[in-house]
Amino acid sequence: MQTLRASWFGFEKHWLWYRRNWRATAVSSFLSPLLFLLALGLGFGSQVQSTAAIGGVPYLQYLAPALVVITAVQGATFESTYAIMSSFIWQKTYVGMVATPITPAQVLYGQVLWVGAQLFARSVVFVVIAAVFGAATSPAIVWAVLFATLTGLAFSCPLIAYSATLDKPDSFNTIFRFVLMPMTLFTGAFFPVSQLPEWLLPLVWLTPAWHGIELARGAASGTLGVLPALGHVAYLVAMVAVGMFFAVRFFHRRLAV
Repeated sequence: MQTLRASWFGFEKHWLWYRRNWRATAVSSFLSPLLFLLALGLGFGSQVQSTAAIGGVPYLQYLAPALVVITAVQGATFESTYAIMSSFIWQKTYVGMVATPITPAQVLYGQVLWVGAQLFARSVVFVVIAAVFGAATSPAIVWAVLFATLTGLAFSCPLIAYSATLDKPDSFNTIFRFVLMPMTLFTGAFFPVSQLPEWLLPLVWLTPAWHGIELARGAASGTLGVLPALGHVAYLVAMVAVGMFFAVRFFHRRLAV
């Protein structure tokens, strides 16, 4: 109970900051989904035929559940890199927090709670916008909110652990260019992964984005089976657990006095 309360204090700190500075992230958080749907779903999508490869549905409906997941992963990447380093080195927020009775692990839990809350809120906004533009095939698309949040956390937690080991932000460029960008383009969001070379598929299957997209798209279209769903969820939960395990260790190593 004490850990939960202390973690909530960390979450509250982020919330108080956001209430005063939400305009700085409004574009990336709420306008990006609209631009994605307009440019890719309605613009480019108007030139894509509804073939069996995309389930026989309009491209906008094929794309929308996957974009919920992709935007969550992108948001998680930003929140788990520069924001973490800033709290360690530049603003030293974490240093100030552990000067109180809050432990390094509780600082981490509060950070992860905040990331999860942001991912959930952004995913809700995306699904609402998708529904307004007719991209929702059924009410089941609301499951995409939960799956996108879980997918974002599955990528965020290991990335937070990694960020906690760094002193300079140079490696973040590598993550954005060679991890986030390929994961955005080649994990089934914009076209079926069956179109990729066979040797590349094992790498795709290792990414959290592919599992999240399979869950969100399958739930939205009503084609998601129980066993595949359990497998995808188990993989994502395992990534969260492994990431948290190492993040706790690295936070203690860096903040314990």
